[in-house]
Amino acid sequence: MMKTIVIIFVILPIAPILILGINGNSLSKGSFLSVENPIDTLTSPNSVFSAGFYPVGNNAFCFAIWFKNSVDKAVVWMANRDQPVNGKFSRLKLLKDGNLKLMDAGRITLWSSNTFGSSILQLLDTSNLVLKNSSQAILWQSFKFPTNTSLANQYLTWELT
Repeated sequence: MMKTIVIIFVILPIAPILILGINGNSLSKGSFLSVENPIDTLTSPNSVFSAGFYPVGNNAFCFAIWFKNSVDKAVVWMANRDQPVNGKFSRLKLLKDGNLKLMDAGRITLWSSNTFGSSILQLLDTSNLVLKNSSQAILWQSFKFPTNTSLANQYLTWELT
C-alpha cells in the first residue's frame, strides 16, 4: 500500500506539466518547445505576439513569431522558412550551453542562434525574441535577423566592413 501512495504522489505533481506544456514569455536553459504540442508557445507579456511552431504546409512547420490575436495569425519573423521541420518529434531547445537550436525529427539542426552562455529565451512586447545571459545582457535577438516584415519598434542595423 505504501508503494502505491508514493507513486501517486510522485506522478501527480508532474502530470500538469506534461499536459499543459510551455506557455509564458520565456524558456529556460535545458527546456524546449515541441512541434507536437500546439500550446507550446511563448507569449509576449502584453499578449500581442506568440512564438512557436507555425504550420506552413502539410506536416511542415517553421519556428515563427506572429500576431497572436489576428485572424490569419500574421507572421512577423521566421527562423527556418527555407527548411520547415516535420510535424513529429521536432523541437526548439535552449541547450544547457546556451545555444538555441531548432532540430527536426532526425535530430538534425536546421537553425541555430550560435550563442553560448545564454540562460533564458524571452519574447518581448515588441516581438523581439531575445537570448539573455545571467546578467540580463542580450546575446542574440531576432531583430538583428529580420525576415520580410518590419515593425514600428524594430531598428535596422548593418555592419560595415
